Amino acid sequence: MCQCVLGRTLHSAGSPVSCSRQVTGLVIALDALFKGRLCCFPKDPLGDVETWSESVDKVLSCKAGQIAFREFLRSEYSEENILFWLACEEYKKIKTVPEMISSANRIFSEYVQTEAPKQINIDCGTRESITKNISQPTLTSFDTAQKLIYSLMARDCYPRFLKSDIFQGLLRRNESR
Repeated sequence: MCQCVLGRTLHSAGSPVSCSRQVTGLVIALDALFKGRLCCFPKDPLGDVETWSESVDKVLSCKAGQIAFREFLRSEYSEENILFWLACEEYKKIKTVPEMISSANRIFSEYVQTEAPKQINIDCGTRESITKNISQPTLTSFDTAQKLIYSLMARDCYPRFLKSDIFQGLLRRNESR
């Protein structure tokens, strides 16, 4: 099994040694990322890994959790779910109408529209409702779809994430500190 993690391809033959190397590669990549870009954190951004097992909200509420979960979803070919969810979170913060229209159209064409490059798995009624109203978007235009994707991640992906080499390796890393 090969897995691309933050621009690195990690190989796992299933043995404890190769799994350990895989997780070590992820930890090194995350450490490098946070030291390089997120040095303003008063504490280790990976220090809260233990709390991620409490709920998907704990994972999604911190940058390190988002990155680790995204890498896991990428390995399962469902990265579009967290990307859409994050895009919706940013969309809700928009203050101007022109920016809202531009962002709504980008989210629609990237995730919602049929045959979109990163099309999310939502029911046709939700997709049709968004399509019908995209010409006059509001800050709540994607709420139903975002809730559906959140539910999918919480119910389906999150339990597998907790059992994954990525999460387990980050837990072990924290325990050894």
